[in-house]
Amino acid sequence: MKMKNGIKKNVAVDTEKMTQADKPLSPDLVLKIDAYWRAANYLSVGQIYLYDNPLLKEPLKLEHVKPLVVGHWGTTPGQNFIYVHLNRVIKSTI
Repeated sequence: MKMKNGIKKNVAVDTEKMTQADKPLSPDLVLKIDAYWRAANYLSVGQIYLYDNPLLKEPLKLEHVKPLVVGHWGTTPGQNFIYVHLNRVIKSTI
């Protein structure tokens, strides 16, 4: 604990000395990251399982669905998670 103006202060959460990169993400940015990640996952599913109509602009039909899926869903959310955060880091350093 560190004393400041007679008040004990936890050094681990001393935000005055933190750089912008060290501070927690704003709630607005967290919502944007989550929306980007969910959209990327949605499009990934469309690419993996559908021939056509990934945005479902028309009702889904059996002929839109691939009979043989090439690839699998297992790694896609993790890759999209890495991409969204790398994108955030890259944008913050420009």
